Amino acid sequence: MIVSTAGVFFFFFFFTLIPVSLSSAAPSFTVDYKNNSFLKDGEYFRYISGSIHYSRIPRFYWKDRLLKMYMAGLDAVQTYIPWSFHESVPGVFDFSGDRDLEYFLQLCHEIGLLVILRPGPYICAEWDLGGLPAWLLKKKDIVLRTADPDYLAAVDKWMGKLLPMMKRHLYQNGGAIITVQVENEYGSYFACDFDYLRHLVKLFRSHLGDDVVLFSTDGAGLGYLKCGALQGVYATVDFGPGGNVTKAFEAQRYAEPHGPLVNSEYYTGWLDHWGEPHSIVSTDAVVKTLEEILDLGANVNMYMFIGGTTFGYWNGANTPFAPQTTSYDFDAPLTEAGDLTQKYFAIRKVIKKYKKIPGGVLPPSTPKFAYGKVQMKKLKTLSESLDILSISGPVKTLYPLSFIDLNQQFGFVLYQTSLPVDCLKPTPLSSPLNGVHDRAYVSVGGVAVGILERNKCISINITGRAGSRLDVLVESMGRINYGKNLNDFKGLVTNLTLGADVLTNWTVFSLGIDEVVREGLLWDTPSQQDSSPTHILSPPTSLSLPTFYGGTLKIPDQIPDLPQDTYIQFPGWSKGQLWINGVNLGRYWPSRGPQVTLFVPASVLSTEAPNNITLLELETCPCTRGECVVQFTHTPILNFTVTHIKPYNRGQTFITP
Repeated sequence: MIVSTAGVFFFFFFFTLIPVSLSSAAPSFTVDYKNNSFLKDGEYFRYISGSIHYSRIPRFYWKDRLLKMYMAGLDAVQTYIPWSFHESVPGVFDFSGDRDLEYFLQLCHEIGLLVILRPGPYICAEWDLGGLPAWLLKKKDIVLRTADPDYLAAVDKWMGKLLPMMKRHLYQNGGAIITVQVENEYGSYFACDFDYLRHLVKLFRSHLGDDVVLFSTDGAGLGYLKCGALQGVYATVDFGPGGNVTKAFEAQRYAEPHGPLVNSEYYTGWLDHWGEPHSIVSTDAVVKTLEEILDLGANVNMYMFIGGTTFGYWNGANTPFAPQTTSYDFDAPLTEAGDLTQKYFAIRKVIKKYKKIPGGVLPPSTPKFAYGKVQMKKLKTLSESLDILSISGPVKTLYPLSFIDLNQQFGFVLYQTSLPVDCLKPTPLSSPLNGVHDRAYVSVGGVAVGILERNKCISINITGRAGSRLDVLVESMGRINYGKNLNDFKGLVTNLTLGADVLTNWTVFSLGIDEVVREGLLWDTPSQQDSSPTHILSPPTSLSLPTFYGGTLKIPDQIPDLPQDTYIQFPGWSKGQLWINGVNLGRYWPSRGPQVTLFVPASVLSTEAPNNITLLELETCPCTRGECVVQFTHTPILNFTVTHIKPYNRGQTFITP
């Protein structure tokens, strides 16, 4: 007998979900300093929690992931609120669809999960600019995460919108939220601005009231708590497996001599960067330290319990500049696609020693389908498409403008100028001040000649005749999300030089690629040969011009239970961006790794109409020398490079969730 996933969920809800009990007494959640615990409705309470980022999971799958967390024995979930996800344009707030935060909180409540809320304003989370909206950088000398008046004014407006919404979801008001974090790991930031923290506490209290438990999170070391802890905000710590648990909690006791022990980020895995080995944290190490934490009676939140996917352009980067991958699998107990792992069952077994876990049927891993190969065809080069990609039109400027100067936050900007002199011999095109943020695809006279990359390649040699068009397509790879270098401007943020001469007289195109792909405009007219005169003198490299490719996936409607989740591979492709049915599923970069496949949730696919696949290939494509296909498979490949074990050394302050 075949039982559908939906049927299993219904069975589970009907027979096993425990309804919230009714009581005449008002619900309460407080800190009991005398007995070193939390009190929930006046009784001792210790939570076992797991992190989930609603912004990294399609709304379609929120219930599935939350049910699996509930069935693991968790009391609570912890989630960040990325400010930029909801206010990408100043004063325009979006809480719809995949951004419907209140629906997510209501689901938690209905399932029986409490919520530990981390609203920022800064969250880190390997999210672009740590969740702060990039438009804050319009004031170029703004000092983020301080009492800078312009920063505080923006924070006050955002929190004035967000926190009143959250108030009705507080536990004492009948909702799921038991605690609310103020800022995030502030003790790791250079500013140590107590006026800023006090401002936030006053702001949170004014909107949420005096009864809510406010808390802070910092590394388990006195150096972090020195600037991270603040009177009136309960100080907690974070640390991963393998260390001395007692010693780690001694750091918390420095700031909080009495009250519950809390590890707010117990690392079940770790993050990945492009070009670095895939991170793995052993299940044995995770469960061993988890037992030590629970044996002490401590509260714990596992970061992450499910990582998910950083769709679109939302990934962040660490310093020295290292952008994170599209996958945020994190080697967590639930995979990027929400699948049950050995680590999940091992953790569930540990939790079962300390509390009763729900009975009933475990929601299964979602089925995957290998749809096979899809033929791709060239649509247009990016330069051919400028008339539709740059809706605002070209901007003339003596020197290059940054993304923010153009009121663009993510994606790509094209810079054009002409070679001022003949370059009969290879001449260096350079970014002497490392001002390419973050990766620039260079062509001369319509021929791709090289790539400039932040910190890695700041000069290439080019040739060409005077008057040849120089195109520099700059890609933002994600803003720094941790540390002192948050003011991370994108584009050509300093001048380029040709030999000893500064290049001037630029024409700059702000590109709205997502809107154009969503509306299907690239498919309307066939590609034409680029009409730019080719005056390049050196032989072409293996690179090709940034080009859009398209294909169509038809899913048969005669097969039951389709569409299903899948993964997409890019055989022979190098680096670019993927859209399916207009949804930006993120960056692919199999030539650098470690991630090779991208997760494609079933919610973006359709059996009722052909599924349009659009790629923007930035470097090389296989179409002129072999098969021009992408391939859908049922198996992810996240570890193309050699696996490594991540040490949890808090001294490495440039890497932290």
